[in-house]
Amino acid sequence: MAENNTKVTQAGSDIRMFWAWQSIVARLTGLGKTFYIWFGISAALLAAGLAAGMHAFFVGYGHIYNVTREVPWGILISTYVFFVVTSTGLCLVSSIGHVFGSREFMPIAKRSVYLSILTIMAGFLVMFFETENPVNMVVYNVLSPNFTSNIWWMGTLYGAYLFFMGIEFVCLQLERHKLATYAGFLGVISGIAAHSNLGAVFGMLTARPFWYGPYMPIYFIASAMMSGCAAIILFTWMASKINREPLEGTMLRAVDVTRQVGILMICVIMFFSAWKIIAGLVGGEAEREAFLALITGPYAFNFWAFEVLAGMVAPLVLYVMSRGTNLNMLVWGSISMIFGIFFMRYDLVVVGQIVPAQFEMGVNEYPGLLSYTPSAHEILVVLGGIGMVGTLFLLGEKIFAAHRVEEHAHEHEPRPALEPVQQSE
Repeated sequence: MAENNTKVTQAGSDIRMFWAWQSIVARLTGLGKTFYIWFGISAALLAAGLAAGMHAFFVGYGHIYNVTREVPWGILISTYVFFVVTSTGLCLVSSIGHVFGSREFMPIAKRSVYLSILTIMAGFLVMFFETENPVNMVVYNVLSPNFTSNIWWMGTLYGAYLFFMGIEFVCLQLERHKLATYAGFLGVISGIAAHSNLGAVFGMLTARPFWYGPYMPIYFIASAMMSGCAAIILFTWMASKINREPLEGTMLRAVDVTRQVGILMICVIMFFSAWKIIAGLVGGEAEREAFLALITGPYAFNFWAFEVLAGMVAPLVLYVMSRGTNLNMLVWGSISMIFGIFFMRYDLVVVGQIVPAQFEMGVNEYPGLLSYTPSAHEILVVLGGIGMVGTLFLLGEKIFAAHRVEEHAHEHEPRPALEPVQQSE
């Protein structure tokens, strides 16, 4: 009897798996030419990035990448920072609704959590091809932890963050909202800890005056929410086009409140950036040279055209003028912001290294600023990370049925009426 019950249970499980697979296949067929074109482009970028990364891995990064002993961190590090910053921002903004109970943010919860997982995985992919021995890094992170190292804490905390976000996403798919809330809260805590620690990786390097100071961890958290708002608006709009569903009702309201948070974060980053530059220009000689290189030197175009204009001014103007109803302005503002933020990360990483450590000593071997230009392999790995996000995003929209969010059961319950206050005679 027990054996028969086991066979019946196994047969039922096989049938459910078969129908689940059939459902997934059905969702991925007959989607239209546009979907397959974008999916093909994303998959091609991912494949090119993987091929370039593997080629560099076997040939040797020193022969393929343009980083040097003097400038050891290049575009791969800045892209890693870009992806993990965006991931943390997606987590923080979406948690306003799902974790902290603001109903206006609820419609974006599932998609934002899914995107936060994709972006941090893309960051890990880029970091995998930046590290000389990625397998050893993971093994010795466990076997030989260095509790005084910010980089060790960064890897550990981001691993915990990915774990909790994965649990939250699974619970959301299973409609286990209470468990998802707990996992989401732990994801927020670990995300903030990991991200502020990432800022400390830069901010505690006394040998690099451009980075050094308590400003960096705070800046990283604020800029994370800024990039998270832009990503939510852009990908929500893209999802509406992919699924052929207009943005309206509660989803449009969620986009609008995200826009409002984005406006606040842009203003905060403008304030931070202005005072950081002012303080840097009156600092030591090496720090001053780095900031002059950023605002008047070889990186001035990046700063004024990409960081300031594309990353902050244009999105702020478009977000305000859209009033939350003009989707074209919102989308172009978000694209502009994400584009500008990418160069913010690039300039942050590279400009912090172009002033030689011996600059103030007047060493003849390093009389001026150092230079760095990404190699073709590095650029392809960056495009591979972008392709990974695009590929998995498109698949997720179809496999997970557009991440539709059902309201919590308790939200349907009528709220108790307030009893009138009886005044004492």
